[in-house]
Amino acid sequence: MYAHWVVGSRSIERYDSGWPAAGTKFEHTQGKWPVIIHDETDSTSSDPPRRLELIVKARPVLVAHVVLDLEPAGSGTRIFMEEKPMSGLIAPFVGRGPGAALTRLRNKVSLKRLARLAEGAPG
Repeated sequence: MYAHWVVGSRSIERYDSGWPAAGTKFEHTQGKWPVIIHDETDSTSSDPPRRLELIVKARPVLVAHVVLDLEPAGSGTRIFMEEKPMSGLIAPFVGRGPGAALTRLRNKVSLKRLARLAEGAPG
């Protein structure tokens, strides 16, 4: 469902059996025509249902370390998402100033999309 909730994601092309166990990955496309990037995301740590750590790649634009922490909240789950740029053309801009604010906004929208999917809401 990654392509349905992560802002900028287009599709999942292939994934390893056992996903999201540490050491597994999936291949995806990001962006819109004419700039479409084919790359992969690696799971570096997985502790279901509490935590998932990823290395998200959209090279040469960005490689980032993403952590999703989940905790019980009433009858549901609260998800915290942290993204730290590691490398890539826009990495110096994503971690600070306006770039950091745009990344937080993108991740907020992504988490709202994920909530709608988890709650079974349409679109």
